[in-house]
Amino acid sequence: MAESLRKIFSSFIYFQDIPANETEHYDWFRTAEHELIGIAKSELTARDHQLLSAFLQPHNAYLPKMTRQEEEWQACIQSDNPGRSTSITSYRFIFFSFPPQQMEPVAFKEAINEFFARDVPVLWENEHEGVIIEENPEECISFETIIDIFMHDLSVKIRFFVGPFLYALTQAKKAYHTLTQQATILENTDKRVMSYMDAMPYILISEADPETTTNLINTVLGDTYDNDELLKTIETFLACSLNVSITAKELYLHRNSLQYRLDKFTEQTGIDIREFRQAVTVYLALIARK
Repeated sequence: MAESLRKIFSSFIYFQDIPANETEHYDWFRTAEHELIGIAKSELTARDHQLLSAFLQPHNAYLPKMTRQEEEWQACIQSDNPGRSTSITSYRFIFFSFPPQQMEPVAFKEAINEFFARDVPVLWENEHEGVIIEENPEECISFETIIDIFMHDLSVKIRFFVGPFLYALTQAKKAYHTLTQQATILENTDKRVMSYMDAMPYILISEADPETTTNLINTVLGDTYDNDELLKTIETFLACSLNVSITAKELYLHRNSLQYRLDKFTEQTGIDIREFRQAVTVYLALIARK
């Protein structure tokens, strides 16, 4: 694609090949391979821009200038056989998102560096979404704490999708693309932080064919499908690891009232929600219902 565009637009250039003070003279686009390319505004007509936007993702050029470390990672996720010489023994990708125009990317990058107490590579998908790369982690980072601080100090709502730890750079390309694709699952949940393990049930449901999903919902939930109050109780019971006492406190219910609702669900569906394997099936059906 790059060579074809270069033949059409003489000003075609890669983001890393241009001085920072000249980026404003170009319109920028991200390819499916996550390459950031630019074409001079003076060469683009409105129709050209519209056509390019149909198969490339328009990109805000007012992002932090890539560090050398970030350029190396950018090259790494574009290559099947990265030849990068590195001391990295482990790493993981962490997708983040916050509402558009709530925060400047430069300010976000500075804040993240403060949390990690070092310069952390960040690859931007657009001006409000991207991927943090945690190299050689030495201690557990609390993403819930990061979210709370951003909200308290800056009134910015941030969400994280945390990938698994990886140990070979040859895994980087596939892992990066998988993470950015699966991160869309966050849109269907109310979770502020989701790990790849938490996401697995959502991934399984999203990849199932519609007929299978419909059969799962109808077979498991049956007549309770439209009973939002009852299903909210069941969902909370599952989230509280099938613990009646914790669930009752979470829902501000008396234990007897909670027991009544659990029994009602069993009566209507024939499923014993207190039994682990049956509870797992109900959990998948509730995800599919959403």
